[in-house]
Amino acid sequence: MNYSELTRRYFTTAASSGELTGPGVFRGAAGNLSQGTWVQFDLQIQGGAVAAARFLAFACPHTVAVSAWLAEQAVGKPLGRSLPESVQALQERFAVPVEKTGRLLIIEDAWLAAAVPAIDYRG
Repeated sequence: MNYSELTRRYFTTAASSGELTGPGVFRGAAGNLSQGTWVQFDLQIQGGAVAAARFLAFACPHTVAVSAWLAEQAVGKPLGRSLPESVQALQERFAVPVEKTGRLLIIEDAWLAAAVPAIDYRG
């Protein structure tokens, strides 16, 4: 499989991997280990913005890279009811093959599982 330079960089470094705990932390996960793709996001919210973000992923390099990038990019930004960037834009940015679109949707589901409950949090 040919991976874009951006995918290779985020897959091999994955600096935003791990878990968060404590006040204002919201966790969301989606996917299934037995089916080969599982993603979890932990978002720490302060004043309606993402103060910290971490992810865990059991998945292909594209999925790990996109998850790492999203966690990195979200910090300091207001939290909304969607991904910070559309699935299509992520697919293009990371050169994700169309047959892996379902994995990007798992990322979206995990992100929203953490983000939506956090929207009304006033920490």
